[in-house]
This record gives sequence, structure tokens and C-alpha cells, in this order.
Amino acid sequence: MRNLIVIGASAGGITAISKVLSGLPNPLDAAVLVVIHLSRKSNSHVIATRFQKVTELRCVVAENGMKIKKGHLYLAPPDHHLMVGDNELKVHQGPHENKYRPSIDVLFRSAAVKFGNRVIGIILTGLLEDGTSGMWAIKQSGGLAIVQRPSEAEFPDMPRSVLNKINVDYQIALDDISILFAELLNKPLPPEIPIPSELQSEAQITENMVSDINQLERIADRSDFICPDCGGGLWAVNHDVQHRYRCHTGHVYTEKLLKQLQDQKIEESIWVAIRVLEEKHNMLMLMATRDKDPTDPMPELSIHHKRISEVAKHIHRLKSVLAKLNEDLYEQQAPTGE
Repeated sequence: MRNLIVIGASAGGITAISKVLSGLPNPLDAAVLVVIHLSRKSNSHVIATRFQKVTELRCVVAENGMKIKKGHLYLAPPDHHLMVGDNELKVHQGPHENKYRPSIDVLFRSAAVKFGNRVIGIILTGLLEDGTSGMWAIKQSGGLAIVQRPSEAEFPDMPRSVLNKINVDYQIALDDISILFAELLNKPLPPEIPIPSELQSEAQITENMVSDINQLERIADRSDFICPDCGGGLWAVNHDVQHRYRCHTGHVYTEKLLKQLQDQKIEESIWVAIRVLEEKHNMLMLMATRDKDPTDPMPELSIHHKRISEVAKHIHRLKSVLAKLNEDLYEQQAPTGE
């Protein structure tokens, strides 16, 4: 088998991948591995059947231990990472990476470590940043990087993220990718280069589904941040074009995603505070009604009413802070064009 082709896509990915597959050369001296971000309830066999209708490749849902064969397409099952082992597939439910499982980065990184300059990575339409770090791993290991032109992608976030960080080999229209393959597979392979030790270590950590401190120290530095999923300390990964953080249980976040999750935690905390204060406000109102003294000429000055007024002010302030926070986040996330 000459090449290993790895394809990553998210929103709009099924249609885009079908178009690429429909024009691939036949026979194909390569295997194709695909990760699409899907709901855990998605039926991957239905998707594989759809792909089978447009290609001569044998399309199957990946299973742990399957041998990698040329002329085959292996689709990652929902809620499972797909990795490349020693000429076989690794499929497991390890920790989420960038909140995704399956993760494009996980597939691409493992493919780069095992197949080096024989890997061809393709990033298609999708949201957010998954695939950027994985494509960097492919380039660092001597492979080729192909990215769908963002201007024609249904969702351009993923292609644009790769292009913003990596000097790719080809930025190309979707319809031209299969034509490009006919040329690439007749050209000599790129030069073989040593696989960076950091990539090998991280791929091994992901394959083992857990890491120890000694493993993390080889690829990352301690940070001041906490894992949003498990509460463990986060480590800043070194030697990666994408600023990423990894905890010892295996959760991984890009810097951008970690910030978004921190914003969510802040909003959740404020809402909890508002709820508790509103409960206190309601309790004070109830107590004021029950303790009302009919002989009191100025009931609004009673101790209960004073506290009710103070709590109401706190609620108003917190809601103002929340509104300002959401306004700032909206401005930060507003699209700025290509």
C-alpha cells in the first residue's frame, strides 16, 4: 500500500466527502480513513452505505483490530476515536479531544506517527478548529496537506483554521481534489524524515487512554489552568502550531476552546448566584408578610424590607454584569470575514 489518506470533516462533511470519493482513481493504491463529527446516535453504517454508492472503495465502519488494506475506506464510528496502529486500526472511547470523539486531530496525529511521508491529510468543511493540530503533525512527519478552499466550503472554520496556522501543500476547490490525487499517486513520495519524538509520545498517550506525569513532562509544561471536564491540572503542550492544553486523564483543549469553556463557567456561576439570591428574596418577602405588624406606621422600614431591597439590588447588578458579559462575548465571536 503506497499511501494512507486521512480525511476530516464536520458540518456539511458527508456531502463534501461523497464528492471527493466519487472522483478518486480506481484502483487506488491507498487506504482511506475518515472522521466526521457526528452525534453519538448517528448510524455510521448508513453513512458508509451512502459512500459506497459513489466509490469503488470498499466502505466499512472501523472496528478495533481491523487490518488496514488498500482499496478500503474506514469510517470512524460515533463516539469512538479512530487511530492508526501497526498496520491495523485502533478504535476506542478514550477522553474527548477539543470536546470531540471521534477527533480529527487524534486520527491525523496517529497516522502521521505510523505512516510518516506516506500520509495525505485532507481537511474539508466544518466548524471550529479540530484538524489543525493533526495536520501540523502530518506536515512535521513529512506528509502532504490538502485543504478545501474556505470560500467554497459550506462551513469554512476548519479549513480557515488550518490555513491560518500551516503552510499547506494544496488549497483547492472540492471538485479538483480527486483530480489532484490522480497526479499525486503517480509522483514520487515526499522525502522521508524522522518522526518528532513529541508526536510519538502524544500519540502513545492517546492510544493508551491515560497518561502519567512523566509522560506529560516530555511533551508539555504545567499551566495555571484546570480541566473543565475532570478538574485536574492542565499542561500546555509544546512544539505544536496550535496552542493546546492536556490533562493527565487525556482531555485536550485548544486555547480558544478553553477560553470559551471558561466563559461558560462564568455565566453558569453568575446564574447560580442569581438563583440563590432570588430564592432569598422570595423567602424574605414571605417572612415579611408573616411578620407584618399592623400597628407599624412605616412597614417599609422594617428589617425584612430593608434586606429585601438590598437583595433586589444585588440581583439587578448581577443581571447587568451577565448582560455585559454576553454582549462582550457576542462582539468577540462575531464573524470578521475571510
